[in-house]
Amino acid sequence: MSAILDANGKPFKIEPGVMAEDIARAYTTGVRNPRPASVASTLTPQRLAGILRSVIDGNDPEAYMTLAEEIEERDLHYSAQLRTRKLAVAAIAPTVEAASDDANDLLMAERAREIMNDDQIPELFFDLLDGLGKGLALVQILWDTKSVPWKPQDYKWVDPRYLRQDQETLQQILLISEDAPTGAPLQPYKFILHTPRSKSGSVWRNGLARLVAVMYMLKSFTIRDWWAFAEVFGIPVRIGKYGANASSDDISTLINAISKIASDAGAVIPESMKIELIETAKGNGGNTLFENMARWCDEQVSKAVLGQTMTADNGSSQSQAIIHNEVRIDIAKWDARQLESSVNEYLIKPYIILNWGVQQRYPKVRIKVPEPEDLKMLVESITPLVDRGLKVSASEMADKFGLSLVKAGEETLLPLQSGGMPGLPVATNRRIAINRVMNTADADAEIDALTNEAMSEWEQVAEEFMNPIIELANKSASYEEFAAGLPALQEQLGAEQFIAQMAQYMFQLRGLGDNQDG
Repeated sequence: MSAILDANGKPFKIEPGVMAEDIARAYTTGVRNPRPASVASTLTPQRLAGILRSVIDGNDPEAYMTLAEEIEERDLHYSAQLRTRKLAVAAIAPTVEAASDDANDLLMAERAREIMNDDQIPELFFDLLDGLGKGLALVQILWDTKSVPWKPQDYKWVDPRYLRQDQETLQQILLISEDAPTGAPLQPYKFILHTPRSKSGSVWRNGLARLVAVMYMLKSFTIRDWWAFAEVFGIPVRIGKYGANASSDDISTLINAISKIASDAGAVIPESMKIELIETAKGNGGNTLFENMARWCDEQVSKAVLGQTMTADNGSSQSQAIIHNEVRIDIAKWDARQLESSVNEYLIKPYIILNWGVQQRYPKVRIKVPEPEDLKMLVESITPLVDRGLKVSASEMADKFGLSLVKAGEETLLPLQSGGMPGLPVATNRRIAINRVMNTADADAEIDALTNEAMSEWEQVAEEFMNPIIELANKSASYEEFAAGLPALQEQLGAEQFIAQMAQYMFQLRGLGDNQDG
């Protein structure tokens, strides 16, 4: 294969053997030793300050990278928060966009999709996002050079402890090896380098581990003191009592019993001796102090990693969680944008250049972070607009809810009020719903008219049963005489016309109500 230009514009010759080989493999007998010495176990404020300074000066970046790895392994809270941030982007399926509608650009985009659909892509994204914690991540591409076109057959994560800065600018990233113990430039088109930015400046000062290192150290001190506190104040004091005539052997037996009762929960002593367990004081709130200190450290870590604490820790309201979740979405979008840039520069372009030469334009990998949407609010907002004539795409709404459009012959769900009217068109239902609101005033007027009509006719037909009652009241000399005459009068009263009239009005009102209710 002919010589091509590297990232610095210098020509170099591609060697198929090197492109397919794992040139960053670690050996226990080499300078890239896979068994590093622990840093976190002996961490002190003085040593932490020296480690953070050494990575900036370029003297010992390996100690900082080891510490960053150990913090992620030892601190459960930091590990969980960092993994959450990684997976927010790594779990998204990428897409590929053509540079233009030109036939060649469309062809290149289709070729790029072939490698982006591989099963190794999610793991590749996760390994590249390791740079969030350490400031940079390096992944080696193992090209399959036995067939054309060359394609990545695997991706190998490179331990950042094997990376160094050049001593002139402290900016160029070098890889140590047996031939170059102080580091050599990275082989072009062989590595994917990801340097996510959480702040402006050197990549060696950008890792989240640099932010949380102090909190990790303080929390480790707090947990250590907390356990020491629990040993003193969490176990009752054991007191042994013996008589004045106890021998030395009796006293030794009692001492042994006291020492064993804490672990064995039982002991054998003479009857003349006693063992008392005295509950200790609670340390004047010391247990709460240590817990609050550890929790505060966790909250600072959550702010550094996720940009907020509401969705990570307890005590948040729903409205607070929604606001802070938007901040987290912004961070996820920023991580996705930077990851897109690294993949396009160090994977897509080399893949096309190695196989089809330099192009004017290259396809772009896109990682689109989905935004959460309040579907209930969407329905409540759009329903009145639809009732007033706004046209909304049914397929678009179905996509938002994850539903498919109804096919011919499929059984569909119906609203409750249309259960008795399966053949009623949707438009008719809409008119009834609108009329139900618009005709409220007309309905009140009709009810008033029916009421006035019924009251006037009440006076006309009521004489049939009201006049005999009035006559009995006029003839009675007392209330007792009037009450005694009512049973006999009841047999003579007639209300056939009144009952028929009332039934007619009830029927009219029922019909009016049914019409208004649709």
